[in-house]
Amino acid sequence: MASSPCSNSNFDSGLEIKTRSVEQTLIPLVSQITTLINHKDKPKKSERTLAAIHRVGQAVSVAVGRFVAVGEAIATENQELKDEMGQACFEARRAGDAIAQLTDVASALPSQSDGRVTVFSDRTGMVKAARLLLSSVTKVLVLADRIVIKQIITSRNKVLVTLDHLERVSTFQEFVQIFSQFGNEMVEFAHLTGDRQNDLKDEKKKARMAAARAVLEKCTMMLLTASKTCLRHPDCESARINKDAVFHRMRCALEQVIEIVTEARSCGENKVLPASIYNGIKDFKLSVECLRENLHSSSPQSVGSQLEALVERTEDFTDSAYTSHEQRQAILGLCQLAHRDSQQLVYAWIEAQSAHAKEATEDMEVAILKTCQSVSDLRRELHKVAVSRASDLLKVHGEQLSLRALKAAGAEGNLEAVAEYSRTLTEQKEQLMETCRLLYHVSGTEPLEITCVHAEETFHVIGPQIISAAQTLALHPSSKIAKENLEVFCEAWESQLCDMALLLREINDVFEGDKRPYLSLPRPGKHSANLKTAKAVKLDAEEQTSLAKLGLELRLLSSDMDTEVEKWEEQEHDIVRQSQSLASMAYNMYLFTRGEGLLKTTLDLFHQAELVDEEKSAVMTEMEKLVALCQQLQMGAKTPVQGKTATFQKVDSSIQKTRGILTVVLSLLPVCNKLNRKYKSERSSLGSPQDWKERQDASTPVKEEGALNGKNTNGFGVKSLEQHITGLNLLESK
Repeated sequence: MASSPCSNSNFDSGLEIKTRSVEQTLIPLVSQITTLINHKDKPKKSERTLAAIHRVGQAVSVAVGRFVAVGEAIATENQELKDEMGQACFEARRAGDAIAQLTDVASALPSQSDGRVTVFSDRTGMVKAARLLLSSVTKVLVLADRIVIKQIITSRNKVLVTLDHLERVSTFQEFVQIFSQFGNEMVEFAHLTGDRQNDLKDEKKKARMAAARAVLEKCTMMLLTASKTCLRHPDCESARINKDAVFHRMRCALEQVIEIVTEARSCGENKVLPASIYNGIKDFKLSVECLRENLHSSSPQSVGSQLEALVERTEDFTDSAYTSHEQRQAILGLCQLAHRDSQQLVYAWIEAQSAHAKEATEDMEVAILKTCQSVSDLRRELHKVAVSRASDLLKVHGEQLSLRALKAAGAEGNLEAVAEYSRTLTEQKEQLMETCRLLYHVSGTEPLEITCVHAEETFHVIGPQIISAAQTLALHPSSKIAKENLEVFCEAWESQLCDMALLLREINDVFEGDKRPYLSLPRPGKHSANLKTAKAVKLDAEEQTSLAKLGLELRLLSSDMDTEVEKWEEQEHDIVRQSQSLASMAYNMYLFTRGEGLLKTTLDLFHQAELVDEEKSAVMTEMEKLVALCQQLQMGAKTPVQGKTATFQKVDSSIQKTRGILTVVLSLLPVCNKLNRKYKSERSSLGSPQDWKERQDASTPVKEEGALNGKNTNGFGVKSLEQHITGLNLLESK
């Protein structure tokens, strides 16, 4: 593997790490090597510095020795990689020894002038050894990862061979025997792919892997009942269509898994997802906001084209037959407003260029804010339309009236009724698919977009499968196997509706995290003194580390607060609402320390730290201890600062004060929750004994549904398959 170039001031590995396990192995090594390479280029060093360098060098050598031992063991177990792995281990050991020797105090030479010890007289040798070490260690890791991929491919191949056998069987006895083997192979494949999914760094690949594995999990049970139905009714065309669709979908899912783990481009990766409105708005706002620092970063034509493309995508909403007249008019009105605001921006932009301004003028800044606000309002409206549509559909389909009617018609052998209810189900399928496309536009993250696409494809496939299963039952109404098969496909439909409800909640969570009041950027007329953008400054390593540590602490505290809030029965309680707002505020500060999220500048962060009066009073009335912290946070956020050091101190102070508030509120929540429950209990203590007993029964803890069902996330639900296999030999006579 080619290694990256090194310079005297920087050592860049230049590696694109695919999995977390490889990354976690390399990070400490890269850190230690960087320490050695980036030492201050002074020939004379203090004893303390010398000892530190010596410790790092010895630590690298010891770690490499342990690492190489593992690599050599892998080579012994995998003969096909023995030569490559052996050579890589040899190079790693040689490089580790060289680094140990170069950092050995005993081998260092004293200076002739003052007798002080010097090291790194051979700096070129250190750079060469470091490059060789990183290259060889990475090669060992890549070879080891290749073995994992090979295991998955081998497991998939075994599943495919057995799948072919299952498709061709003609007797129940043969099917039982082969399906038992198939179940075991699927369990092995499930565990291997589950581990790989958890190890992947790329969130999009993780989402695609999760979608493929979900298909395999659901299709395994469908394959069982569809095959049984076909064996019981070999001349039934609808049964054959039903079975063939399951086998085809399983093969596609197996192929998608292999494409992900091998990074093949044959099918899945070439299927480019359509541009979502959320991403379109994000890119458009980015282009507009870049004009603050560089008036020539874009052109009026480019910005106009971006907005036109964005508005064009809203036609998925406005052209839908299910969008109400009021919703359509609201979307069109917001599109027109965005056009007007962007046109005003272009006028101010051209005027600033004519005046040879070096940065955005105040008129231009106001226009930028208005334009960004209008497209944000458009996104909010589209989100509301998509979510309300999805919620309404889930409520309607929650009763499963169409499925019940189909099952009843099939059991009665009423083909006409089956055809009628099939048309109803097809219409519902089309509505759900269209709703998935709308949710895709507003989902907010690429993994959620992939999940929306998966949901749409699932409804598209399962709908016709339910219909073919119902037709088979209608042709053979006394067949217990055909009835069981229809039940399985209906359960898959219901399961996908549950998945869609979860998806809807996740999309809402992303949106809620983006729309808190304190996240609003300064509007025209407010904070006018801060309209001009401050010059960007770069923090040094120590300052970055300090902020990163504070940010991580905020992230952990916000997670703890979310956990405490979820324990409250009254989710609309003021304390809960304010705590959620604080937790979300802290989370976005955490994202800011990582260079992510909606807070792009320090001005954004300071503006967020200005708690509005309603929030501030609601928190402060609960605990006097919070008064000082809230006042300090508010005053600090409003205090103007100049220069890099003062700005950094203000950022640091804002985050620390927020951390203090979160700590107090977090300790307060459990106490308030307990008092609230006690207060409610005392108020209702005069109720009847029957009321008291009902309350006691309601408070009895219930196990989670997943635990009751024995659901195994890595097993494709194969535990339940074993029960079917056990009773399979009894079905031949039914």
